[in-house]
Amino acid sequence: MLADSSSPQAPQVSLPEWLKRPPGSNAATRDVKKLLRTITLNTVCEEARCPNISDCFSRGTATFMILGDICTRGCRFCAVTTGRPEMQPEEFRSEGQRVAAAAQTLGLKHVVVTSVARDDLADGGAQGFVETIRALRTELPQATVEVLIPDLRGNLDALRQILDARPDVLNHNLETVPRLYRRVRPGASYQRSLKLLQVVSTYAPGVIAKTGIMLGLGEEQSEVAALMEDCKQHQVQSFTAGQYLQPTREHLPVSRYLSPEEFSDYEKLAKAKGFKHVAIGPLVRSSYHADQQLDPNFAATQVVE
Repeated sequence: MLADSSSPQAPQVSLPEWLKRPPGSNAATRDVKKLLRTITLNTVCEEARCPNISDCFSRGTATFMILGDICTRGCRFCAVTTGRPEMQPEEFRSEGQRVAAAAQTLGLKHVVVTSVARDDLADGGAQGFVETIRALRTELPQATVEVLIPDLRGNLDALRQILDARPDVLNHNLETVPRLYRRVRPGASYQRSLKLLQVVSTYAPGVIAKTGIMLGLGEEQSEVAALMEDCKQHQVQSFTAGQYLQPTREHLPVSRYLSPEEFSDYEKLAKAKGFKHVAIGPLVRSSYHADQQLDPNFAATQVVE
């Protein structure tokens, strides 16, 4: 039975057992970090302090973060540094080439690329995604490409430029229910994000439109159900949800840790809504095991046990 995440909860000193991860291979993790440092690349895995980093790095995978490592937004759930970006558009092509080189070295068959928000640029950094997708198509023609983009301040022409580069999946995370946007995602707009997701399917029907949210920020079950329905109405095909974890003491606290059973109930609800791809579980992140998420037989419990 689903419970409301807005229910009061006493502070927890330690994580529940189902949120604890076994360490990955130190040697393999070290190799990936060395590669990233050698060719000067950032990953959201490191910058956002993802709980799955050891597991992903030990399997030789990473989610590349382009357009620099400084974000123009100050979302209260995210550990990425906020400030004035240093990377300039003339550097985007070489960065894309470095991403392709790293993906080739790692032997990736599905490459996930995200970015910081670049509200300082008229196109929101769309050209950086275009350059990176082109480089990946050149160096890894058999690989599938997934991009996780910011909202581009609603610039639909910039979105179409990215779609024209033909990623296989375009992901833009709603992050939370609309009631919590002011507290969780200042500077963003729920309706603007929904519109962006809808354009993916109407402009480029061959590209999978994907979104994800965090649970445990104070949302209610009815609000999550309404959000899922909004996503379906805006032609989203792939839906993910995982437990929010506070990255530092300066960020939003966890309102509640949902049980594995509650995640299972949400997974059933999402599947009942008719999404083509669903990944919902305590440690699910939108880019975690993203290649497996495209498999219709994929079960989120396979990666959270």
